[in-house]
Amino acid sequence: MAKLGVGFIGCGRILDLNILGYLDRDDVEVVAYCDIEEENPKKRVDEYGEARTYLDYTDLLADPGVDIVEILTPHYLHHDMVVEALAAGKHVSVQKPPAVNLEEMDSMIEAAKRSDKKFKVFENFIFYPPYLKAKELIGAGEIGEPVGIRYKMSNSFKPSGWEVPLESWAWRIVEEMCGGGPCLFDDGYHKWSVAIDLIGEVEKVFAWIGAREVLPGVAIDAPAVVVWRYKGDKDIFGVCDLMMSNELDIESKYYTIDERMEVTGEKGVVWVTKWTADMMKLPPVILYKDGKITKFDVPRDDWGDSFHDSTHHFIDSIKNDTEPVLTGEKGREVLKFSLAMMRSARENREVYLNELEA
Repeated sequence: MAKLGVGFIGCGRILDLNILGYLDRDDVEVVAYCDIEEENPKKRVDEYGEARTYLDYTDLLADPGVDIVEILTPHYLHHDMVVEALAAGKHVSVQKPPAVNLEEMDSMIEAAKRSDKKFKVFENFIFYPPYLKAKELIGAGEIGEPVGIRYKMSNSFKPSGWEVPLESWAWRIVEEMCGGGPCLFDDGYHKWSVAIDLIGEVEKVFAWIGAREVLPGVAIDAPAVVVWRYKGDKDIFGVCDLMMSNELDIESKYYTIDERMEVTGEKGVVWVTKWTADMMKLPPVILYKDGKITKFDVPRDDWGDSFHDSTHHFIDSIKNDTEPVLTGEKGREVLKFSLAMMRSARENREVYLNELEA
């Protein structure tokens, strides 16, 4: 069988992670790059090997050698690119968040239904090996029935990790381009994906979202606290608190964001102590049960491993004609959570997710 050809639309910083899962497969090859800045595709060719380069994404979509399209552009551009890529007969993986509103999301889902191609919202956190170990422990009943989840996000302005060009993040502070704030709507999509994947659908959400000035007249959505209740008869709650520090040292190969997750059950607690960064220097998974601590050294605990495995899963879903984990419909549920969260902060009230369907 011929190799599947992969084309990237958008050649910014995150491509270095999204490409990982394509580099060690002998059944796929990267054949094309597209970016409106001419030097960006050329740089990727120099880094990762020969490929065709384009400045207009419609030219990439017309390339018969492209079977899979990875869309890594600002969120407000996703809708048209996804719909046109599916219409062009390409399998599509779109970077999170997939859309800026439910109307765009529904349009993409309908486009996928009209197509015989796979449509995936790219989400790596739910493929992170330490998270999957914690999920395995919970599924095996090690902590009993879950009663709640807590997610902690520590962000820092202090430079660390990899270099992120100004143009790769500047658009994220423009709500019309990002769809929301860079911390909770953009990066937060990872956390809401985990919360929903682990326990289930959310009924309602309440959020306090601050405004931290990072440049004169320019503020981001931090600090913040988000709380939610899951659907069902039992009171199962989640909470995420995000703090932004000016001078906090966060050791990271990637972004200066450190996340920790704690899931409490009827008879135990499990922690995932690191995701993007490694601030706490602890084993990535810790279980408390029967008065004892058990530490788990998960062999593959680099954040990049989650990108690699998410991409492998998508390739396998294409080859085996199975559904990707985060289909358009499932990605829509996460987006709905994000939109309800922002409405809650604006209106200072709890918001039921089904309100957004009206």
